[in-house]
Amino acid sequence: MTAAESNALPSEPRSASSVDAWSSEFDVVVVGLGVAGGAAAIEARRAGASVLVLEQQTRGGGATANSEGTIYFGGGTRVQKANGFDDSLENMHAHVKGAAGPTADPEKVRLYCENSLDHFDFFLSCGVEFKDTYYEEKVIFPPTDDCLIYSGNEEAWPFSEDAAPVPRGHKPKWEGSAGTYLMERLIETLEKEGGEIRNEAKVETLVRDEASGRVVGVIATIGGEELAIRAKGGVILTTGGFVMNREMLARFAPHLLRCKYPIGSDGCDGSGIRMGMGVGGNAINMHEGLMTTPFFPPNSHISGLLVNAQGSRFVNEDCYHGRVTDAILTKADGRAFLIVDDALYDAEKQFVPYPMAAVEETLEELEAALEIPQGELVHTVEAYNAAAAKGEDPVFHKASKWVTPLDHPPYAALDLGVDNSVWAAFTLGGLDTKPTGEVLTVDGNVVPGLFAAGRASAGLTRSGRHYASGMSIGGGSFFGRMAGRTAAGAKPIGSE
Repeated sequence: MTAAESNALPSEPRSASSVDAWSSEFDVVVVGLGVAGGAAAIEARRAGASVLVLEQQTRGGGATANSEGTIYFGGGTRVQKANGFDDSLENMHAHVKGAAGPTADPEKVRLYCENSLDHFDFFLSCGVEFKDTYYEEKVIFPPTDDCLIYSGNEEAWPFSEDAAPVPRGHKPKWEGSAGTYLMERLIETLEKEGGEIRNEAKVETLVRDEASGRVVGVIATIGGEELAIRAKGGVILTTGGFVMNREMLARFAPHLLRCKYPIGSDGCDGSGIRMGMGVGGNAINMHEGLMTTPFFPPNSHISGLLVNAQGSRFVNEDCYHGRVTDAILTKADGRAFLIVDDALYDAEKQFVPYPMAAVEETLEELEAALEIPQGELVHTVEAYNAAAAKGEDPVFHKASKWVTPLDHPPYAALDLGVDNSVWAAFTLGGLDTKPTGEVLTVDGNVVPGLFAAGRASAGLTRSGRHYASGMSIGGGSFFGRMAGRTAAGAKPIGSE
């Protein structure tokens, strides 16, 4: 076995009996300071526990700091009400149980939705501000400091049939990407409330009591020195996913290797998942991830047609970009063209510049230039145009506001294929946990003393083809809070 191959295997723990002396002792030790780790540490501290956070980078933030910072809230938040949107926890649940994916934990979905308003208040208590405004344009995230957006498939078929469409993506009051702003508020709150943070601390080994099987601490390398740190209440792994670990991707989710741009931080190397597996934790949903090639904005491109190499459509173009990207890979073998006419094409507003595969005056010429079988693209567009003239899309059910005939030549084909354009990805698999964050074995038993949250666990949302932006930060932070409270000996959220 090579050293690289070992990067995909469980990390063996160290026995407590081999530890000569503990360098320090805390009630709760959190490994990793992204949004899940920050929320876990704050909640444990508020429950009265002594808390140590070990972060391998020079400053906390994790994948969250690199994100746009959107959080998925619903059920009638202050922002939703201020903008005239009538949401309920029941309506939110009706959507989220589908958006979380077919392998989601129903109990996690229910708890997340039922406690959404409390979770919104948690972020307010940490000094995170949300502007009471709605950004109407369909975007990946608002470029302004506006807050509320449709961040997933809420308005797209078939999700629009399951629940009344309501925007639930809440971006903090910050121009552009707000991930760093969000994390700085959590770090400041944790420090203010007495939590201890040690940066540049690398953790790759858990310590387990052999007699009881309980995880009782970690081995951390800090300043070149190896230290044993004891955790009386528990260790919480919030180390992120494994998108930066190519060996783990090759073993569990090889299709994600086709995406050239991993989404995450350097810490998303699977180390927490491997440590959990090493003490008997069950890693689940490891084949799943989110892939994205965001072809909007401009919004006009949503009115175009996505076709495969045979000239046929395969998905409604108004879906969330992750769902569209998944369809390109799984239904079109990774090859797809966005067909637009002169009225729709807008190069200046493209969020991502895509290669221009061909531009022609007629559909017949475009079809030939793309080497699509004769007549197939022409038939697809003509059939679509006939229905679009009546504002309808009977085959793929694109919402009528995006339906318009393509009849303003010239016609262009943008290459959205995985091999020629910008594709990014992150993982959605990790340690199996109870809603309380307790790590489970393959038999469903609790690994005593071990907790996980965020992308180190299989959390709230488990499918890229159903996903909505904000569910990773929202779910990671909520179940981080649950883990923090449980490790500290407090009652879980929602049980009072």
